[in-house]
Amino acid sequence: MSTLRFHAVKASINRKPLKIKIDKRRSEIFGANVFNEAAMRQYLTKTALNSVLEAIEKGTKIDRLVADHISTGMKEWAISKGATHYTHWFQPLTGATAEKHDAFFETIGNGLAIEKFGGDQLVQQEPDASSFPNGGIRNTFEARGYTAWDPTSPAFIYDDTLCIPTVFVSYTGEALDYKTPLLRALQAVDTAAVAVCKYFDKNVKKVSASLGWEQEYFLIDSTLAASRPDILLTGRTVFGHHPAKGQQLDDHYFGTIPARALAYMRDLEHHCMLLGIPAKTRHNEVAPNQFELAPIYEEANLAVDHNTLLMDIMQKIAKRHNFTVLMHEKPFAGVNGSGKHNNWSLSTNTGVNLLSPGKTPMSNLQFLTFFINTIKAVQTHEELLRAAIASASNDHRLGANEAPPAIISVFIGEQLTKVLKELETVTKGKLSPKEKTDLKLNVVGKIPEVILDNTDRNRTSSFAFTGNKFEFRAVGSTANCANPMTILNTIVAKQLMDFKIEVDELIDKKNMKKDDAIFNVLREYIKTSKAILFEGNGYSEAWEKEAKKRGLSNNKTTPEALKVKMDKTTLNLFNDLGVMNKVECEARYEIEMEDYILHIQIESRVVGDIARNHVVPTAVRYQNILIENVTGLKAIYGDRFKDFAKEQMALIEEISQHIEAINSLVTKMTEERKVYNKQANIEKKADGYCNKVKPLFEEIRYHCDKLEIMIDDELWPLTKYRELLFTK
Repeated sequence: MSTLRFHAVKASINRKPLKIKIDKRRSEIFGANVFNEAAMRQYLTKTALNSVLEAIEKGTKIDRLVADHISTGMKEWAISKGATHYTHWFQPLTGATAEKHDAFFETIGNGLAIEKFGGDQLVQQEPDASSFPNGGIRNTFEARGYTAWDPTSPAFIYDDTLCIPTVFVSYTGEALDYKTPLLRALQAVDTAAVAVCKYFDKNVKKVSASLGWEQEYFLIDSTLAASRPDILLTGRTVFGHHPAKGQQLDDHYFGTIPARALAYMRDLEHHCMLLGIPAKTRHNEVAPNQFELAPIYEEANLAVDHNTLLMDIMQKIAKRHNFTVLMHEKPFAGVNGSGKHNNWSLSTNTGVNLLSPGKTPMSNLQFLTFFINTIKAVQTHEELLRAAIASASNDHRLGANEAPPAIISVFIGEQLTKVLKELETVTKGKLSPKEKTDLKLNVVGKIPEVILDNTDRNRTSSFAFTGNKFEFRAVGSTANCANPMTILNTIVAKQLMDFKIEVDELIDKKNMKKDDAIFNVLREYIKTSKAILFEGNGYSEAWEKEAKKRGLSNNKTTPEALKVKMDKTTLNLFNDLGVMNKVECEARYEIEMEDYILHIQIESRVVGDIARNHVVPTAVRYQNILIENVTGLKAIYGDRFKDFAKEQMALIEEISQHIEAINSLVTKMTEERKVYNKQANIEKKADGYCNKVKPLFEEIRYHCDKLEIMIDDELWPLTKYRELLFTK
């Protein structure tokens, strides 16, 4: 074992769990570092409090004079908690979070100073932030960018800083972040869903999208991670032979949580409580050293903020425990990768989950309306939904037998399939009295007892109904949830708007009763949405063939998947609903394509570096040892040495073949990279990196991994899978 490897493994084995002392109940500390309603009631005037609450509930603007009162109260609260700085906390198009800290401290002359934080600093700032991806929206000489307070997501204190969630827009108003389009999409689905809810309950005034994410991740000892250049630079292992034991025994899944990992989780969850992140569930995942954290569901915008915040604090807390958190979708070959299931639903201000079956025929008609419209939205925009989860890292995971395939399908279970089939048989036009009775008794009236105990899960489906919500399983673990949530809420909003137009037309022009009109439109949606429904094994080759027959897309790579974002239908969809204009859509397309290229480019360089600077020199060193051995045998046995050195000679030859292949392939990969680096067209460049550069990774890996099991373990420089995955 190489010296670096030896010391890394030794340090990891000798680690002891960090003792975390937690004195208070979670309910007592939950939200202690959040400027929530309880804190606002203590630090704000009644006028200021009502202004914030109205902004949250109704979207009304906050007067600048009132903002001064709010900022004063917020500052006093923050200082009482030990904060010395404030920052506008935003989510640029890097997918991470961003912040620039300013002190409350201000000088007032004569050697005096005060703590100051006014309404102007709260509501809007100009951080410049010109180096973030912008897709051509901002020129270098026109680099102004503004952050503006989002009152629907409460401010919080992290370390010594008051963090104020904000949007990030250009000087001309275009969105430069993930939050702005999400807020617009949530407004669109709210407006569309309220209009449809009025068919069933006139008291509904607001519909909120809820999100429950499930964050999967790997915990690797920090010293072991630091010994792998590929993990440091790409977040995954580009080389590594499978260990004899992986996940085949299923002994890690839901098993006893290792002591060090549990200490980390306790510490992490404590910080989650302070920051108002409602962490609920923790468990071992399928792969060795893989885990999951899941919260209680929240309003979608807040849930997105909490997930992006969580990913940041996970890394910070990990350092205290000598861990590195790997969130890459596929950090290790041969074992499961990590996803981030997005559980989505819609709820009214009256407390009704629109995707939960009710106890009366009317509430179940409402359920069926939103249930079927969601399916119809996915059927119509399945390519766009696939694009929502496209990334270089998620391409490694989709369809790899632990994640849904690149084909988008909807799973609803046997019982609901039966319900839709019955609804489909309703005759066209006005319903007869018998049909109305049959529908209410046999279809609508029986849904509660059917659903409660008979809804199954299908882990191979990318979009599955699970009793009172849809689970979008294909989202990658590194993703910012805002992207898939923006697209999902947009397509559902559009579908609900179309549904209302069709129903109103039947009521107004055909003189149909409301229920008859709703049933007629839903019946047609069931017929036109059949192609997206699939109950079988999404991993099978048979499904690929069947999906093709049904006309479903199967965009296996990010460049393929993203092209739909430039489709005229997509551009019109976002523009018409006010979610993104054409400039914003085009900018995001360019940014996402460029991001893909850069990720593959970095991985390519890492592959070439490790192959030539680590693997090949080690192979040559071991080969020299074998040559010395053969030379010694020849000196002892003369011409008979071949009888005693057959294995060594064969090994020397095989090593030479692998070395030659590695050098040849790395040279080819480098040349291909040079060709496409000169390509000005971003689509051709991305396609080149995808189809010419990236395929060489696996070919180079094959030869490197073969050398790993041939070369003396004492010499091998890279920490092996068995050490990375099984050192607790």
